[in-house]
Amino acid sequence: MSVRETVIAGGSNDDPRDRQPRANDVRNPDTLDEKLRPQKLSEVVGQRATAERLAIALAASKKRGEPMPHILFDGPPGLGKTTFATVLHNELGVDLNMTSGPALDKKMNVMPYLTNASEGSILFIDEIHRLPSTVEEFIYPVMEDFRVDVVLGEGMSARTVNIPLKKFTIIGATTRSGMLSGPLRDRFHMHEHLEFYEVADLAKIIAVNAAKLRTTITEEAAWELARRSRGTPRLANARLRWVRDFATARADGQINLNIANDALAMQDIDVDGMDRQDRRYLETLINVFRGGPTGSEALAATMSIDVDTIKDEVEPYLLRKQLVVLTPRGRKATYLAYRHLGLAEPQTEPDLELFDQRRLFD
Repeated sequence: MSVRETVIAGGSNDDPRDRQPRANDVRNPDTLDEKLRPQKLSEVVGQRATAERLAIALAASKKRGEPMPHILFDGPPGLGKTTFATVLHNELGVDLNMTSGPALDKKMNVMPYLTNASEGSILFIDEIHRLPSTVEEFIYPVMEDFRVDVVLGEGMSARTVNIPLKKFTIIGATTRSGMLSGPLRDRFHMHEHLEFYEVADLAKIIAVNAAKLRTTITEEAAWELARRSRGTPRLANARLRWVRDFATARADGQINLNIANDALAMQDIDVDGMDRQDRRYLETLINVFRGGPTGSEALAATMSIDVDTIKDEVEPYLLRKQLVVLTPRGRKATYLAYRHLGLAEPQTEPDLELFDQRRLFD
């Protein structure tokens, strides 16, 4: 196990001074965050279908003595794409190198990861959809034939040199699989889409991680945190850490339902997991734009926030909760949005394009 891999996996009890990240490490994940990650496939909670398929591929790889197939994980942030990569690395006992698409903006930036890869090791590329097309084409022969084609010289004297590589596994992670080119997507042998978690799975994750953080939490409090975590383990862990701090500062350190409710109320997180910015979005859409339809630019200008913040951070959850719908003319609040804010529903008849929302949501 290399020093760089030990820093990434957080799996060593040596002196912390011996675990400094190397210069070519793109990220050095927080030690506490690594403690909360599952270390083995059997410890993974949720994503059962994906975990079962990975277990089969893992067992086959071990029996044949071959590297794992190239794997592409896609799905919203915080659902475990990096966790699965680190779990597979631990199961195989091989080196793990981690980088990201934006960091590999040139061919020469990716070369050290390819030429230094050991037999059976794993190269994890986060946000792989942001790889430049030139880098994508450069790694095609790597994924297929484990070789690098390097052009030496220019013009008539140019020649191509094929550099053989050791066989290793590339694991890609993306939040926008639609932005991947077809040729790159097809070179991954396994394509796993991660879904949002059920409340029961999140409650179990919270209970397990509370023990890792050396705090106690009641079953009711764990369920309440899970219910307000939007189906996302990363957010559930963030909620747990805040509630633990609140319980330490304001109580005896033990988390019960009342402590959890008080801590989340201080963060303005309501019973549906919506924060102040989510509610402000709905209030602006309803009070300023009369429920819509309106465009994201108008909403962003009125709220004095960036358009990308609205599209990437605010709207996805509101759309999942059916509080907002996208129409050809823009965003429009549904009857559920009015009810969530405790506002009177509009007296006008619903638009035909939204169907009869009273019947749809009642």
